[in-house]
Amino acid sequence: MRALTVDVQQSAGRMLCCSIFRPGGRKILGKGHLLNAEDVRMLATEGMSEVWVTELEDGEVGEDEAVFAVAQAMCCGSAQIKMAAGGRANVLATEPCCTLVDEELLKKINRTTGVVIATASNFRYASKDDRMATVKSAPFAVSRAHLDAVLKLLTDRGQILQARPIRDARVNVLYTDPVQGERARLMFEGAVRSRLDGLKAQLGYSIASVEEEEQVVRALHHLLRSRPAAVLVASSTTPAGPDDVIGRALVRVGAKLERFLAPVDPGTLLLLGYQGDTPILSAPCCFRSAKPNVVDLLLPPMLARYRVSAWEVGGLGHGGLLS
Repeated sequence: MRALTVDVQQSAGRMLCCSIFRPGGRKILGKGHLLNAEDVRMLATEGMSEVWVTELEDGEVGEDEAVFAVAQAMCCGSAQIKMAAGGRANVLATEPCCTLVDEELLKKINRTTGVVIATASNFRYASKDDRMATVKSAPFAVSRAHLDAVLKLLTDRGQILQARPIRDARVNVLYTDPVQGERARLMFEGAVRSRLDGLKAQLGYSIASVEEEEQVVRALHHLLRSRPAAVLVASSTTPAGPDDVIGRALVRVGAKLERFLAPVDPGTLLLLGYQGDTPILSAPCCFRSAKPNVVDLLLPPMLARYRVSAWEVGGLGHGGLLS
């Protein structure tokens, strides 16, 4: 990339090397602006005869072309790309969705030079028009060789960001208490509804049960029958582990116990199981609180019908201290 001064009448189609200001400090055009015929007429009217512009050299790609190409290659799903000033491409959600991020690939690309990518965190909920990622280039131009290397990496490894849509997200809830199930419902239902409303999810069926194995098994069978996006177990007791009442009941309804304990606080005593493709999530007392906890981290991917693995839960420790 080289900078040169040209006659303002010959500047259409060229990129400004620096911002242009009127006397008094009001900016007319910004650095990196691609001049058009209307800009040329306006600058001539302002009394300018020459402007300082940039010119691509062999083996270079303009910043807008570079970031758009990377943005296209790095995302998929319910996403759209919108260009912004200064060699920047923003990736926006086209509908409620969950962001799934390949963190290792993101780090690998960002450790090179020329183009950098910032994303929302993995498993983040995004509303329509929320920004999920931004691609930014070095000023004015990027090396063609570097851009090709980044695009090849994305082609070989896949997208960095998947915007997985959340549609018809219905959640069933089991409220349990050692003495009276309705007591647990009174404790948890308000916070559960508020949390689901914030994620544009619907509360489907709910059952209140005494925390006794046979009753919990029967309740889970009923709640699983309608194939919801997830079943939440809001218990007023603290579990001893997979061998407690809830854990034994999950096994009896045919669920595979995926993970006990999460490196997240609040929410360390998480128990996650899957009956077929339906997740069953127990996080004692977390459902009572409106403060961020492990439920807020895991509900978005579950509502997007993404199967969260034990390995992924184990990776939540960095940033898992929520309070």
